Amino acid sequence: AVVLGPGGVLLVRRSKPPRDGQWSLPGGAQKLGETVFETARREILEETGLSIDVLGLVDVVDSVHHDGDGRVRYHYTLVDVLAVPEDDDPKPGSDAEAVAWMPLDDIPGLGLWSETERVINLAVEMQSALED
Repeated sequence: AVVLGPGGVLLVRRSKPPRDGQWSLPGGAQKLGETVFETARREILEETGLSIDVLGLVDVVDSVHHDGDGRVRYHYTLVDVLAVPEDDDPKPGSDAEAVAWMPLDDIPGLGLWSETERVINLAVEMQSALED
């Protein structure tokens, strides 16, 4: 989920592969019978301690990771939603080393995956359009 609040965008430093140790958007696996929006709310609560209001779908992205021999090691289909927080004091959960509100101006210097940056920019545009 792309959670946008007064402090910028909510990011977690991942504690598990893939991309462990890197900043990323919070999220995780969908459970059987759970809607995409229910998954986003649950995962954000688990990873950051925040309750969110989901505003809509931003984009769908494939994340494919290969091993040294070129075989697919991970393939995730990421369903990114736009959300706003109901509170603003995040705390890292078990899947996150850290959680922070990152100012949007700081995003280009964090070394995020290019798709993460693109999705954050789309979410900012979507939020702006919803406010008009």
